[in-house]
Amino acid sequence: MTTTTKNKAVFFDRDGTLNVDIAYLHRPEDFIWIEGAKEAIKYVNDKGYLAILVTNQSGVARGYYPEEDIKEVYDWMNNELAKIGAHLDALFYCPHHPQGKIPAYTQVCNCRKPDTGMIDEACEKFKIDRAKSFFVGDSITDMECAQKAGVTGIFYEAGSLLSCVEEIVTK
Repeated sequence: MTTTTKNKAVFFDRDGTLNVDIAYLHRPEDFIWIEGAKEAIKYVNDKGYLAILVTNQSGVARGYYPEEDIKEVYDWMNNELAKIGAHLDALFYCPHHPQGKIPAYTQVCNCRKPDTGMIDEACEKFKIDRAKSFFVGDSITDMECAQKAGVTGIFYEAGSLLSCVEEIVTK
């Protein structure tokens, strides 16, 4: 008899949740961590959850920066997290926007939040149990995405992100 164990995950929005939201952040030197964000990721790691970044990045479609910049910021984030023994397990991002200027990215897609493409892809790739998973975000769009995807939404408004996550993610 075979048992299939599914993983549990905490999906994190980036801008406004893990970092101070400045328009079209795409350089590590402009990144400012939200209070308690690194510690919240470490907490999630220590509780046995996958920590997955899901972020809309329409700046690519708008021609403000290339996709490589998103990956560079993600790698920088993981280097910073490693200093406290934490990590993000994966990055999923949507570079599209219906009113973009770069034709390859100017489209309606299923990955742009509030659609669930990024979460669906992560759940398939990592065999994630949606019923035991959470999505931490700072917008109505994030909460709509969580609801549509069948994961519990955690709305972050202000203060320590660690305190916000500790209240919900307990096991």
